[in-house]
Amino acid sequence: MSADHLPSEFEVLIVGTGLPESIIAAACSRIGQKVLHVDRSAYYGGNWASFTFSGLLSWIEEHKHEACNKDEIKEWKDKIQEDEEAILLNTVDKTITNVEVFCFASQDSEDNIQEEGVLQLKHDSSVTAAGTEEDSGSSKDCHGQQIQATVTNTVESSPSEDPVRSDSQASAQETDDAPSTQEENHGNMCSTESEKQEAGVTEQVSECTDEKKRKKITYSQIVKEGRRFNVDLTSKLLYAKGCLVDLLIKSNVSRYAEFKNATRILTYQNGKVEQVPCSRADVFASKQLTVVEKRMLMKFLTFCMDYQQHPEEYLDFKDHTFVEFLKMKKLTANLQHFVHHSISMVSETDKTTEGLRATQNFLQCLGRYGNTPFLFPLYGNGEIPQCFCRMCAVFGGIYCLRHAVQCLVVDKETKRCKAVIDTSGMRISCKHFIVEDSYVADEQRKSVQHRQISRAVLITDKSLLKAESDQQISLITVPPLEPGRPAVRIVELCSSSMTSMQGTYLVHLTCPSSGTAKEDLSLVVSRLFSENVDADEKDADSGVEKPSVLWALYFNMRDSSVAERSSYNLPSNVYVCSGPDSTLGSDHSIKQAESIFGQLFPDEEFCPPAPNPEDIIYDGDGAEAENAGFGAPLGPEHNKPEEGAVPEQENEKAMTETTEKNTTVTPVSLATCNDSTEEQDTE
Repeated sequence: MSADHLPSEFEVLIVGTGLPESIIAAACSRIGQKVLHVDRSAYYGGNWASFTFSGLLSWIEEHKHEACNKDEIKEWKDKIQEDEEAILLNTVDKTITNVEVFCFASQDSEDNIQEEGVLQLKHDSSVTAAGTEEDSGSSKDCHGQQIQATVTNTVESSPSEDPVRSDSQASAQETDDAPSTQEENHGNMCSTESEKQEAGVTEQVSECTDEKKRKKITYSQIVKEGRRFNVDLTSKLLYAKGCLVDLLIKSNVSRYAEFKNATRILTYQNGKVEQVPCSRADVFASKQLTVVEKRMLMKFLTFCMDYQQHPEEYLDFKDHTFVEFLKMKKLTANLQHFVHHSISMVSETDKTTEGLRATQNFLQCLGRYGNTPFLFPLYGNGEIPQCFCRMCAVFGGIYCLRHAVQCLVVDKETKRCKAVIDTSGMRISCKHFIVEDSYVADEQRKSVQHRQISRAVLITDKSLLKAESDQQISLITVPPLEPGRPAVRIVELCSSSMTSMQGTYLVHLTCPSSGTAKEDLSLVVSRLFSENVDADEKDADSGVEKPSVLWALYFNMRDSSVAERSSYNLPSNVYVCSGPDSTLGSDHSIKQAESIFGQLFPDEEFCPPAPNPEDIIYDGDGAEAENAGFGAPLGPEHNKPEEGAVPEQENEKAMTETTEKNTTVTPVSLATCNDSTEEQDTE
């Protein structure tokens, strides 16, 4: 809705469209509250958002420089009365720092096909390549150099205009002509069978070389296919029996999205990437474990499923770390690694009970939708906040993007917030206020200690672990490679997750920060990936060819999940939502949203099930309310799946039972989960 036509009074005003804020907006709107939901950005999600490649370049341009507000801000002081005072809010985002971009794919000047809708990236010290600054006026056709990230128009070239395809056709034509010439030469000159075999080998090597050249991906191709990418700022997976999945099913918001089951859990051990056996079938089919190890692992996992029933097994170690407890259980080093880094995924300092609880949660999620405990939303995690925003809009919530709030208006006598003043100078009255942490000014923080998250996003040309199917969604845990460094979590996404173009993988790396993102993650990147796309670099230990990094982004993100409400100097009716944390799931955000809603409306149900659209009866003449925030309701053609995707009707039949071997990534419908399949393989 246009800011010029906003009503001046609401019951709930929410600033920021991140996941917890969006859930609260949907919950409030669902019970009939009049909700205004605003965001200073032009997109939904805040730090939970997902971007196409062109959108990501625009985001980089926005955050690589020191944040500055270029919008015209109208005077607000004349809106404040004598018995009121103002609390200023941040109108720009300061939670993203240390943004660095690297391009390793070649920049083919002849293949200069670009996508429209992004700002031009100017080169300076904040956007570096291989640690060097280059002249901003030129593009470089060499690895690790800065390139000009201008994106103009997406053009589908015809076969005759495509340089890559033309080269392939030329090579094919030469190959077709070659046999007849070789037969004549061999008839006249080659009289031995060995010479014929030698010529055949030479021809085969030549064809392999041509094939590699044809498959080589350039930066221009990435830009051209930029709309195929959906890059998450926050890398998360959904636990199959976690708080978020339960909420999506309960509220019926799950019908707005589709999900895919993560197909495998991997780990990095002894210099190579290995698959982690999780279910009973995986354990007994594993070639990495001895027969004795298989029995030990099954016995331990069975204990973890109901460890509360056997307190004598762990109470003596409740003050010890989980790592020490695993050693006490006399698990082999191989099993300790699997359980610690890939099943429980707790830190080195977490206590025994925390490790057991995490292991139990992992095992309980197995079998609900697939042979791993995790789900991933199609088109990226940024879809989830938008789903809740859509539910809010359906029930009358009003949305206004690119709309910042200048200050809160506080009554001096009651010390309660009574209104806000936006950047257009409009005063909006309200009863309850929810604000995302990044909007709170430093002056209103009382010794708030924020943590930092180190993030990297890579576009690569192949998977970390080759499999029969190249459509894999993988979770990889890399233990600390040096003392004092944290473990790094990697989520590798294939093209069928609708987050990358065909022939590439989108790789997310996340860890708690100890320095800049580049400093924290570069060692893992160099160990698992090759930054030279021309060289077929192989791992020194395993001898397996490494995936090549085509493009890389590093940045640090603020983690405000540790801040308590008492840490903010704000009125009692103003509630603060934290941004994303460094954990794999979203339980903290869900619990925070439910807690805030309970304080606002203690007698109301949190996110009750929404009726199906066909069951809604409208008052009056039967017309729906106009412009409830998203404009006209989205028709079926808007949500039409891409070519090759499974229609929603077919998805309602999918994933009602566990499959032991999942070689393809199948769409999942949450609402059709058969709870009878929750019988665990590990029992």
